[in-house]
Amino acid sequence: MARPVPLFALPPGVHFPAELVAGLLDLVKDDPPEAMARVTLIVNTQRMRRRVTDCLQATGARFLPRIHLVTEAALLANLPLPRPISPLRRRLVLSVLLDRLLATGTTHFPRAALYELADSLAGLIEEMQGEGVTPDRIAALDVANHSAHWARTQAFLGIVTEALSDDAPDAETILRRAVAGLAESWAATPPPGPVVLAGSTGSRGTTALLMQAVAQLPQGRIVLPGYDFDLPPEVWAGMDDVLLAEDHPQFRFRRLMDLLGCGPQDVRRWTHTPAPDPQRNKLVSLSLRPAPTTHQWLAEGPNLPDLLAATQGLSLLEAPSPRAEALAIALILRRAAEDGTRAALISPDRNLTRRVTAALDRWGIRPDDSAGRPLALSAPGRLMRQIAALFGQKLTADALLALLKHPLAFTGAGRGPHLILTRELELHIRRNGPAFPTAQSLKDWAERSDIPQAADWAAIVADTLCGHETLGRQSLSDFVALHLRLSERLAAGFDTAGSGALWLKAAGEEAAKALAELQQEASAAGDMTPMDYAGIFLGVLQRHEVRETESVHPGIMIWGTLESRVQGADLVILGGLNDGTWPAQPPADPWLNRAMRKEAGLLLPERRIGLSAHDYQQAVAAPRVVLSRSRRGAEAETVPSRWLNRLVNLMGGLPDRNGPEALAAMRARGEAWLHLAQAFDATEKADGAPRPSPRPPVAARPRKLSVTEIKTLIRDPYAIYAKHVLKLRPLDPLRREADPRLRGVVLHEILEVFLRRGGGTRETLLSIADAVLAEQVAWPLARTIWRSRIAKAADAFLDFSANTGGTPVLLEEKGAVQLPGLDFTLTGKPDRIDRLDDGRLLLIDYKTGSPPSKDEQEHFDKQLLLLAAMAESGGFKGLTAEEVARVIYYGVKADVKPAVIDLEPGKVAAVWDEFARLIRNFTRPTQGYTARRAMQKTNDPSDYDHLSRFGEWEMTDTPRPETLA
Repeated sequence: MARPVPLFALPPGVHFPAELVAGLLDLVKDDPPEAMARVTLIVNTQRMRRRVTDCLQATGARFLPRIHLVTEAALLANLPLPRPISPLRRRLVLSVLLDRLLATGTTHFPRAALYELADSLAGLIEEMQGEGVTPDRIAALDVANHSAHWARTQAFLGIVTEALSDDAPDAETILRRAVAGLAESWAATPPPGPVVLAGSTGSRGTTALLMQAVAQLPQGRIVLPGYDFDLPPEVWAGMDDVLLAEDHPQFRFRRLMDLLGCGPQDVRRWTHTPAPDPQRNKLVSLSLRPAPTTHQWLAEGPNLPDLLAATQGLSLLEAPSPRAEALAIALILRRAAEDGTRAALISPDRNLTRRVTAALDRWGIRPDDSAGRPLALSAPGRLMRQIAALFGQKLTADALLALLKHPLAFTGAGRGPHLILTRELELHIRRNGPAFPTAQSLKDWAERSDIPQAADWAAIVADTLCGHETLGRQSLSDFVALHLRLSERLAAGFDTAGSGALWLKAAGEEAAKALAELQQEASAAGDMTPMDYAGIFLGVLQRHEVRETESVHPGIMIWGTLESRVQGADLVILGGLNDGTWPAQPPADPWLNRAMRKEAGLLLPERRIGLSAHDYQQAVAAPRVVLSRSRRGAEAETVPSRWLNRLVNLMGGLPDRNGPEALAAMRARGEAWLHLAQAFDATEKADGAPRPSPRPPVAARPRKLSVTEIKTLIRDPYAIYAKHVLKLRPLDPLRREADPRLRGVVLHEILEVFLRRGGGTRETLLSIADAVLAEQVAWPLARTIWRSRIAKAADAFLDFSANTGGTPVLLEEKGAVQLPGLDFTLTGKPDRIDRLDDGRLLLIDYKTGSPPSKDEQEHFDKQLLLLAAMAESGGFKGLTAEEVARVIYYGVKADVKPAVIDLEPGKVAAVWDEFARLIRNFTRPTQGYTARRAMQKTNDPSDYDHLSRFGEWEMTDTPRPETLA
C-alpha cells in the first residue's frame, strides 16, 4: 500500500505555533523524552521560531527539537558548499556596472537611483536562482514584440551574467544547491528522527523544492498554515490557470499539491482544534473565491449560516481620515491593555502604525513592534545621513545648525557649553548671516564672542563640517573613512578621542555594524560622486532595522502581514484596508515586464497579492477582529480593499441570512469607537478673540519712529505696539534667501557707492555692482539675474542721474527732527538729496519695485513727503534748512519712468501738520493701537498676526479697546 502524502494543515484563525507544538507532542507521546531532541523542525521566520520555543517551554521541562529556518536548510545537507558573496558586495558590484551603462548614453535614469536599481537587479538575480531560472532562459526570451527598452534590458542582463560569472555565488544560489542535494544526502544519511516543515506556503521555488524533499522522507511531514478546509473540490480544480488564480489565497497550496502529486482530499488536519469561528471562516472563504467563480455566491450564499452570529466578533471601522483611524485603533488597544486582552494591530501601512504608536504614547503604552525602526530614522542614522549630505554641497546655515542641534553632537565632554554656543551662533546667523557659513566666518564670530571655549568650539565645528563642497569623485573607501572620521569627531565634541554616544545603545550598535560592513566591502565599488555615495549610504542603512530594548507592553503588538501567521492574539485589528495599501500595488520592475516574467517562469506580480490575501484570510479568522480603513487619504478619496469590498458586497446580497443586518451591526460597533475618538479629541468651544486695540500707558508709548514706520502706524498700529511697547521683534529666517528686501539693500548700496565716488560711466557702475553683488549675494543664480537687471537699467539710470538739474549733497545719511510741543522724534535716511541750481532741494528715493500711487502717498505712504519736511526743518546734519522743490520716486528698471511730485507752496507744511496730529492722537490715553487698521490688501501678512490672533476675528469686526496698566 502506498504511503499517504504527509501533508497536514491548520485552519485559519488557530494559534499556529501552539497547535504546531501540540501536534509535535502528540507525535512523540509514545516515545521516550529524548525523542523530541531527534525531531527536526523547519519554520519560515525567526519570530515563528521564538514563538514555538516559548510554547514548548510553557509545557514544562523537556527536550527541544532542532529548529531551523527555511533559509538555514543548507545546514541540513551534508554537502561541501562555498561561502556566499555578501549581499552588499553584490549590490556594489552591480552599481559599478550600472554606472558604466549610464555612461554609454544608451539609457537614462537618475544617478540618485543608482543603488536602488542595483538593489532591484540583485533581487532579480536572487529570484532567478530561487526559481531555477537560468540566464540562458532570459537571453532566449523573444522580445521582438516588446519596446526597445526591454531589448536593451535583456542585453544588459546578459552582460551582468557574464560579469558576475567569476564571483562567488549568492546565498540564494547556495540554498537552492543545498536543497537540490538534500534528497540524495538524506538517502545516504537519513535524519535521526521526524522532519517537520511548518508555516510555509511554498510560494518560492527553493522552498517548494525543500517541501518536496521533506515529503519524500519516511518521517517527513509538512504543516500548512491557514488552509481553507471549506473550499469545494471544484474550486480547487479550477485553480489551474496562473493568470486567473494567482491572486487567490489558496493558490500556492494547489500548486504545492501538484508538485507532490496529491489533491485537497489528501490534506489532513495536524490537530483537531477548530477555528475560533468556523462559521465566519465559511463566509470569508466564499467571499474570496477566484474571480471567475464568484457566481457561486448565488448558489452557495443561501447555505451560509446566520450572518448575525457568524460576524458577532467582527467590527467594521470606516474612519473619515487616517488620523481618526489611528486614534480609534489606539483607543481599542488601550482598552485591550486595561482589560488584559492580548491584542495586535496588523497592517502593511507603516505610516498608520507610527501614528498609532504615537497615540498610544500619551498613555504610556509602548507596543511591541515586530518591524522595529529603520536604522536610517534612528539618531545615529539621521546624523550620518546629514553628514553625508554635506559632501559636494555648500554648507547652508540650516544644515549646520541641524547637525549642531542633533542629540548625538558633542556627546563627549562639554555638551552644556556646546548647546550655549550653538544657540548664540544661531542668533548671530539669523541676524547677520552668512547664508553659507565657512571656517573663516565661524572663526570671525568666535573672535568677537566673549563666551568661554568659543574659539575651540568653532575650530572643531569648522574642521568637521566646513569645506566639503569641493569633494569630487573618489573611491568608496575614501568616502567611508572620511564619513566615519567626521561622524565620530562631531559626536566626541571637546574630547580629543572617542566617539561620544554615537555607537551606544541598540541603534548605535546597529549603525556600527552597518558601517563595518560597508568598510569591509568598499573595495567592490569604483570611484563615485558625493551624490552617488549619499545614495549608496542611504541604501545600506535601509537594509538594517533597530529594535530598541526598552520595555514594551507584553500584550499589545504591532505586526506586519507576515506575522499574522504566527498570531496568538485574542483581538486583531486589520488596519489600512484600502486598495493600494493592503494589498499594495506591485512595485515597478525596470528589468522584466509581466509577459517576459511569465515566459521565463519567474514570479508574477499577482503572487504578492495572493500572499497578502492569504495573510488577510488568516488574520480575519482571529477570535475578535476589527476591520479598519480610512475613507479619505492625504489627498483624495480611498477605495476599500478588494477583500473588504467582496465581504461587504456578499453580505449585502444575502438578506435571507441577515447579511445587511449583520453588516450594519459591524459598522455600528466600529462607529462606537469613532465616536469615542471624536469625543476624545473634542474641546469646549471657545469664543474667538476680539480684534485687539490695546491702549498702553502714554509713558510706555514710542517716542521715536522712522519715516518708514509711519506707514505701519497708519495701516497697522498694532505692529508698532508689539515692536516698540512689547519690544518684540520677528526672528530672522534661518535660511536666508535672495528676496526682494535683500535686492533693495544691494541696489541702494551699489548706487550709493557709485555716487560717492563721483559717478562715472556704465562700466564703472557695473564694476561696482559686481563687487557689491560678490560681497552681499551668496547665490550665483541671483547674482547673475540681478546683475543682468542692473545692466539693463544702467543707461536709463545714468541719463536720469545726469539730468536731475542738481548736484548730490547728501547720500544715505540719517537725520532726525523733534516735533514741537511733543516728546517725539522722527528719524529718516533719504537715499539721495540734490541741491538744484536755484538753491532748493530735490529728494530722490530708489525703488526696486513700483512706486506708490498718488492716493497711497496722500493717505498712507508719506515717506518722501516726511523726509522733505525734515529737510525743510534742517533735520539732516551738514544740510541747512531749505525749501524742497520736488520729490522723485525712481524705479531702477529699464522701462520705468520716474514718478515726479512737484511740491506746491504749503504742501510740506500741511503734511507736517497732519503728521503732528497723528502723533498727538497717539499720545492720548484713549487712543488704541488697532490691529490691521487699514491694510492695503486683506490678505497682506503682518509680523504680528499670530500675536493679535488674526483669524479668530475678521477685519470687519469692531476693535475692542483695552486699557493696559
